[in-house]
Amino acid sequence: MNDVIFPSGVLPEIDGGDVAWVDREQMRAIDRITIDEFCVELAQMMENAGRHLATVALADPAHRTFAVYVGSGGNAGGGLVAARHLRKAGVEVTVVAALPPARLDAVTAHQFDIVRRMAIDVATDPVTADVGIDALVGYGLRGGLRGDIGRLAAALGRHSGRVLSLDLPTGVDATTGVVDPAAVSADATLTLCLPKVGLRANANVGALLLADISVPGEVVERVTGQRAPSFRRGPIVRVGHSGGVS
Repeated sequence: MNDVIFPSGVLPEIDGGDVAWVDREQMRAIDRITIDEFCVELAQMMENAGRHLATVALADPAHRTFAVYVGSGGNAGGGLVAARHLRKAGVEVTVVAALPPARLDAVTAHQFDIVRRMAIDVATDPVTADVGIDALVGYGLRGGLRGDIGRLAAALGRHSGRVLSLDLPTGVDATTGVVDPAAVSADATLTLCLPKVGLRANANVGALLLADISVPGEVVERVTGQRAPSFRRGPIVRVGHSGGVS
């Protein structure tokens, strides 16, 4: 999908062997320190994630229709931000919601309210689209997929010409890489801040892209003991070579 969405040579590339790979608990620590000690708000990181997700989705002008599948947490919030940016770009976009607004966390509920105020269509069943954007569950997934999230994850690919996942394909464990039977199989995955170890050499990932969401480099170094990846050449890079399945 990288060559379809971003023509060869457009995205800068980093070697997967030159970047820290984190598990679920390390990424949770990075988020906590970033928010609590550096006062970078979750809403700011969510906005960055969603804007970059929309940029990837819009890179191929042949894609005209988009369906954004969302759950309840921060991953869903990034998807809702992306839906807003897609609407602003003038394309057809539908949000497919696995859960009612009352079950969303506060920051994600705020993004959902913006989507409703913009009169973006919201559905509860899969929608046929050129690009299906998977923002159902992020790195916090533990155990198998259940309920409507599992139902939508299993159906997403059947209704989408291309599939783009945010952070991880829903149903892939961030730490172990174990793939749920209903997991999303993505053409490309835009992971955030750092790649997760469960994405390495995982066939459900597709092309692996990495986005800057404004996590301070000091936080990455404290948690991982390695230097943060450089985004000097752009806020989205491709993770190549030992970084995963292309």
